[in-house]
Amino acid sequence: MQTHHLVLPGDLNHHGFLFGGRLLAWVDEACWIAASLEFPQCRFVTVGMDRVEFHHGVWQGAILTISCTLSREGTTSVCYAVEVRDEKAGSDPIFSTRVTLVNVDDAGRKRPVRE
Repeated sequence: MQTHHLVLPGDLNHHGFLFGGRLLAWVDEACWIAASLEFPQCRFVTVGMDRVEFHHGVWQGAILTISCTLSREGTTSVCYAVEVRDEKAGSDPIFSTRVTLVNVDDAGRKRPVRE
């Protein structure tokens, strides 16, 4: 699944670069949407990101492409490989990680992805 975000002035820090936490929120949301579309019967919560390392800065006006690909399906969890690119700035990803989500019941207990 792919989604896009336009980097606006409210997304920037005092040096004019994209806040890292804003990008992490977009990545988290994109993975949750991907998982919810692929497994509509599930109720996912994020349990972790493998690595948080930004490869270069992002400025106002950038159009970011966030790509989420299912990389592992476990009994109660799924994992997505994520790449974030600024298509106008070049082909190298500005950020990549793996996001793990777990399926939970109403009480927050793990439950199988496939029943």
